[in-house]
Amino acid sequence: MPETELDRAQKRYEQAKARLQALRNREAAKERKIDTRRKVILGGALMDLATRDNNAAVLLDRLVRNLPREQDRKTFDGWNLEARTALGSEDNRAAPPAPSGPDGTA
Repeated sequence: MPETELDRAQKRYEQAKARLQALRNREAAKERKIDTRRKVILGGALMDLATRDNNAAVLLDRLVRNLPREQDRKTFDGWNLEARTALGSEDNRAAPPAPSGPDGTA
């Protein structure tokens, strides 16, 4: 039986619908990737700040202790800010000092 105009239109419609869904899926994946990157950056910034600011350290400790999922809390078993601070100080010894003056000089 020959393909009718209606059959061809239905086929084009299904293909367009599939392309639209694929675009939506790609966009959603891109948004999830950006969201994850933001979380990683903010988490790192908070951890870094907590090594220098006691209020941030207290907040970080409170956040970890109050994580709602047990598997998330287990990720932090044995982890402490002091160990991270010690690692950070080793990294800082290898890095040259940053300029402190308004014109970029020390």
